[in-house]
Amino acid sequence: MSKEIITDDMINQFHNSYVSRGTTKVIERAVRKNGIKATSEDPEISQRLHRVFSHEIKTGKVSNQKHSGRCWSFATLNTLRHKFALKYHFKDFELSQNYLFFWDRIERANKFFDNILATANYPFRDRLVNFYLSSAETDGGQWANAASIIEKYGVVPHYVMPDTHNTEDTTDIGEVLTYMMKKDGLALRKLVHENAGDEEIRTIRHQMMNDVYRACAYAFGEPPAQFDLEYRDDDHNYHYDGKMTPIDFYHQYFDTDLHDYVVVTNAPDHEYGQVYFLPSQDNVNGGIPIQFVNVPFKDLQTVVLNQLDGNETIWVGNDILQQMDRKRGLMDAKLYRREELLGIDFTMNKKERLETHQAAVTHAMTLTGYNMVNGQPNRWKIENSWGDKNGDQGYFVMSQDWFEQYTYEAVINKKYLTDEIKEIAKQTPIQLPAWDSLQ
Repeated sequence: MSKEIITDDMINQFHNSYVSRGTTKVIERAVRKNGIKATSEDPEISQRLHRVFSHEIKTGKVSNQKHSGRCWSFATLNTLRHKFALKYHFKDFELSQNYLFFWDRIERANKFFDNILATANYPFRDRLVNFYLSSAETDGGQWANAASIIEKYGVVPHYVMPDTHNTEDTTDIGEVLTYMMKKDGLALRKLVHENAGDEEIRTIRHQMMNDVYRACAYAFGEPPAQFDLEYRDDDHNYHYDGKMTPIDFYHQYFDTDLHDYVVVTNAPDHEYGQVYFLPSQDNVNGGIPIQFVNVPFKDLQTVVLNQLDGNETIWVGNDILQQMDRKRGLMDAKLYRREELLGIDFTMNKKERLETHQAAVTHAMTLTGYNMVNGQPNRWKIENSWGDKNGDQGYFVMSQDWFEQYTYEAVINKKYLTDEIKEIAKQTPIQLPAWDSLQ
């Protein structure tokens, strides 16, 4: 087909079509004054997203990731601290996100150097090399990234290693680490091209890792080798356990084996009934691999309900950028009726959004409850990590249609899986490219 040139006749047609709508000027005034979202908001949204739930797990104060992309680790630690709260009667207990983030930066740098060396003979324009360099330093992550750090390094209470300026706003340290690792990546590629020996490369790489450790220690503080556990529970009873290591604390106080969990996914742009894995984004050598068991949405919802009924909260991965009001904590697929307002049909289904990268897993949150009517859920309770100034003291409410359209992942304990999903999970995983829609 030949190239299209916009002509005066075409512009006249566009104009005539625009003014032919009887409400054109009314809509134009409203949109120019208030913007598309405010003008198109459904006034019945508060009725649909009433904050009453037939089943909810009692949880405490929300956490706050502030100006960082650490939602994946916050949501993972939320599921752990909820268990601690129930078992030890301390609802506002909080784990250190800073501790997890420190070790994630160290392990990711090590993994980055692995990837750079493995692709050292590929050209810079190679898509995989480009991916590794462009994501040399990122706050984002998957559930398995957090799980791998926890299983290797344990956890500590928040007061033992609280957030610093650099975890609450990761901009500065992110820029520094990005420069460091890209520069070091160039040096490692050069060593390979010059046929340097393994021992020389290893020695230089260890110095690079030493520099990464130093930068992280300055920014976040060094992780404690041991600490004293002290807290007063909700009944005002004092508890003390002295000189614990982070890994001992994790194993003694959390009866959780993160290897027992499966990421159940609804990604209709991939074949259902398959297991996929994404090694390009693993952060710990020998850690828990990033894998997805892909099933229809109704099967994902079944196991979600099973786990909530078992009184265990759930890590969920969503596309939070779609149809969401941050301040009020509302998520509804019909929150903004933009197509009706503009008279333009630009809707796509879930599969089409993933295929065109209009959709992405942009945020992780914690599912804590649901409301059931006539045997069917119609809304869900979400614990977010954006502090208590958003939503209802930090809690969001999600409609059923938003859940179906914009939720892609749920981390489920194997004991809550259906027999069918258990069988699928046994399959040999299919490797996904680094730039897959599930990244």
